[in-house]
Amino acid sequence: MKRSITRLLMAPSVILLLVWMVIPLSMTIYFSTIRYNLLYPGRNNFVGLQNFEFFITDPGFIPAVANTLILLLSVLIITVVIGVVLSALIDKPFFGQGIVRVLLISPFFIMPTVNALIWKNMMMNPVYGIFAWISQSLGLEPIDWLSSYPLMSVIIMVSWQWLPFAILVFVTALQSQDTEQKEAAQMDGATGFHIFRYLTIPHLARPIAVVVMIETIFLLAVFAEIFVSTGGGPGYDSTNLAYLIYNQALLQYDVGVASAGGLFAVLLANIVAFFLIRAVGKNLTV
Repeated sequence: MKRSITRLLMAPSVILLLVWMVIPLSMTIYFSTIRYNLLYPGRNNFVGLQNFEFFITDPGFIPAVANTLILLLSVLIITVVIGVVLSALIDKPFFGQGIVRVLLISPFFIMPTVNALIWKNMMMNPVYGIFAWISQSLGLEPIDWLSSYPLMSVIIMVSWQWLPFAILVFVTALQSQDTEQKEAAQMDGATGFHIFRYLTIPHLARPIAVVVMIETIFLLAVFAEIFVSTGGGPGYDSTNLAYLIYNQALLQYDVGVASAGGLFAVLLANIVAFFLIRAVGKNLTV
């Protein structure tokens, strides 16, 4: 009886979630099998897997997949490595510790579009940006970051926004670290590096796995920073899968090919999630 009541109470939420997921996915699958170009509204004939062929053979497909993976791995490495180091540094009590923590975490609450505008206009502008001013102060030629190093520029923007999230998780995890172990290690003559290597890193193993999994979900769909700063260029140098799909749907008006690209992105995300969940699962069972 209790199980029936529980299932009955849960049913509206479960049904709503299923509808929320199934209807968009079903429409995407349907559009991916028809010729649906907004410039030719009357030609909606069935084409089978032809849209997938067009998407995969698109000149921007290989660069987009490569850029997506490079962006993902680069941001993960930067946020995890720097996040662990900074979290360990600010874990020790010092004057102004609370203010420093707030300042380190605050960029996470900035909207992605605002984040991109800040870096594009205030930091990386080759005429009046801070990087240009530093270069001129050192007698060097200012670098046009968005033109010369577009993908690196996007990686910097995204890393700056996601680094606070990693710090927040790691700092919270360090609050539960056993201080008696650290004190015993110090009494045995262990240096700060040894404590960090053999006590802090193992303690942060699970938080690191969680950060990697959560960030991966969002980093596979990075769009705003690319749209605002580089526009996917020059050429396809900073185009990822999300921007390539946008290009097909809203610039070339080819909803069919864009839908096929969306399904490919879902497939890629599931493959990455599969390996991540296995890695996280092994980590949690240790």
